[in-house]
Amino acid sequence: MRTFVWYLWLAGAVQLLILLANIPLPKILGCRENLARVSPMIRAVFIVHWAYIALVLGIFIALCFGFAPDLAGGSRLGRFLSACMAIFWLVRVPVQLFFYDSETRKRNRLADAGFLACFSYLGLVFAAAALGAFR
Repeated sequence: MRTFVWYLWLAGAVQLLILLANIPLPKILGCRENLARVSPMIRAVFIVHWAYIALVLGIFIALCFGFAPDLAGGSRLGRFLSACMAIFWLVRVPVQLFFYDSETRKRNRLADAGFLACFSYLGLVFAAAALGAFR
């Protein structure tokens, strides 16, 4: 289990990179221009959801750095949280592949591939932790 804690710390670092990547993303995606065309309520909901996802990522990062031994199978609650995070990240892969605009993904191929690699790594690490593969 001790070695697997490192994989969870790396998962925390990967999630931190994803969180930091969200800082320039609104400008890259032209959020200001696009949101100017929608109703104030839709704009507010979009911004609040974006902020809540950032908050959730911050919580996931804190869990990885502060409670890695538990997430690695040291407790039932840790395995449950690992399962939740595995679902969160594994579902994100098909969302990236099939829901997001393919033209935007093509224009940003390197970022798209990087995000897919991150989501896949996170999903697999948390799934392995939830299943107790490294106890």
